[in-house]
Amino acid sequence: MSGLAYGIQLPVQSQSTIYAEPWEADAGPADLVEIARAADRSGFAYIAGCDHVGVPRRLAAAMSTIWYDPVATLSFLAGVTERVQLLSHVAVVGLRHPLITAKQYATLDHLSGGRLLLGVGAGHVREEFEALGVDFDRRGPVLDESIDALRAALGPDEFPEHHGKLYDFEGLGQRPRPQQEHVPIWVGGSSAAAVRRAALRADGWLPQGDPREKLPAQIERIRRLREEAAVEGPFTFGAITEPLYVGDPGWEVGRRTLTGAPEALAESLRAYGEMGVDQIQVRFRNRGRAELTDQMAEFGAEVGPLL
Repeated sequence: MSGLAYGIQLPVQSQSTIYAEPWEADAGPADLVEIARAADRSGFAYIAGCDHVGVPRRLAAAMSTIWYDPVATLSFLAGVTERVQLLSHVAVVGLRHPLITAKQYATLDHLSGGRLLLGVGAGHVREEFEALGVDFDRRGPVLDESIDALRAALGPDEFPEHHGKLYDFEGLGQRPRPQQEHVPIWVGGSSAAAVRRAALRADGWLPQGDPREKLPAQIERIRRLREEAAVEGPFTFGAITEPLYVGDPGWEVGRRTLTGAPEALAESLRAYGEMGVDQIQVRFRNRGRAELTDQMAEFGAEVGPLL
């Protein structure tokens, strides 16, 4: 896809108070199906789902406990879509052995016709790690080795091999293999460690909440790190945009939300491409599924072609 690609984090499947709209609390599978199909029709590069095994009581009021499993959700939606890619944004892969993660996501890629984008992150909920017997304080090194192990386990070999400090495996066959020859791994996070991890170990970067003005320096750092380490190959720079509303909302959508005619929105969003971003993750303010899918359709028809 030429120009600036655009994707969307699915509503409903995670309901943190930071971004969930009120109607999502009573929504379910039928809503996810319609939104995924709208993305498929409207030129969205991907739909994304995120990952928490359990949310502790101290965080439940803010985060909610509604976090659909990304593998199950994206597999379900793969069956009702044809083109749109399927992104884990992000899978906390350190919570599981890499062979388990590889089995799940290789199967998803195989069943979906090679549409997987594997987004990974370090995680931030200590209780989740403790309950699963994973060292929270060493989650960075755990993620580093997990990425290396997943590279092997999602590669072309039926019997993948990895020998590391934490994980050691060979001689165990896993089929089905991914349909993609190379499953893209994108690292999520904006800390110095996450940015370095993305630059040196991944195929792309998913910033978490960086405002526009901070992105150029982060992008430059990734480019410099890759150059210094002689890391070659394609790399996808991402960004999460401000909330959007195509047209005049006629209701209070918040002062940070970008609103207006398609040409004005496209002009604002093209600035991401000019700073080196390859794909933007968009989110639309809305009061219900119908308004959301209408916004997605209008964005795809009127804004997308101008990017």
